[in-house]
Amino acid sequence: MVALSSPPPGSEAGSPVRSEGLRLEGIEAGYDQMVVLHDVRLEVPAGKFTALVGPNGAGKTTLLRAIAGLIPTLRGTAYLGERALTGRSPESIVAEGVSLVPEGRHIFPNMTVHDNLVLGAYLPGPRVRFRETYEEVIAMFPLLKERARQAAKTLSGGEAQMLAIGRALMARPRVLMVDEPSLGLAPQVVTRVFQALRALADQGVTVFAVEQNVRQVLQIADRAYVLSQGRIVDQGGARELLDHPEIRKAFLGM
Repeated sequence: MVALSSPPPGSEAGSPVRSEGLRLEGIEAGYDQMVVLHDVRLEVPAGKFTALVGPNGAGKTTLLRAIAGLIPTLRGTAYLGERALTGRSPESIVAEGVSLVPEGRHIFPNMTVHDNLVLGAYLPGPRVRFRETYEEVIAMFPLLKERARQAAKTLSGGEAQMLAIGRALMARPRVLMVDEPSLGLAPQVVTRVFQALRALADQGVTVFAVEQNVRQVLQIADRAYVLSQGRIVDQGGARELLDHPEIRKAFLGM
């Protein structure tokens, strides 16, 4: 399976894909009058799997929503490569190559699995390469082909998560952001989902995942950040953080 990333703006379709990373400079964001994120600075390297972990209420989901343009950024800028994303519409951010798989999946329950995937390729560029991308997605998640004509509401939790990831991949992102991919899933399904995300990173897609299953995500990610009370409090290689005494005590109960 080839990498699902789109060519960068200005390149010809079918040309070699150039991976791009995310860079956040001093991000502040929140809801109404409540500031949740404070001066968040981090880098998500191109073509790597970066994890964001932290306690409940730390602001992890808020950060993904701010990058995706779903909530306003009060200060600071998010960059894809050298291009600023902050202040742009969610649709234009997807068009630049950043897709979000939200917590809770948010698939369309009364539509078929196939039609959910079709909706993922609604922008002109991905639409042109629909058949190619569709084949790549169902090769990664063969169950989606088996369930193609079923209503999405008939899927199990694991199948629904695969559909949500597959739908995001239909936009041919260069950066895939995933919010709590293991939430509510059986352990064997969690392993399969993480293996799929790892495979995408190995193929050149930049993966940025918020995850509650700290042990498992740090075993498979390349790099990780720890967010607490809206601030980055630690960072480093994922395996290094997994062995960090304070991380083991705070998140692993060890």
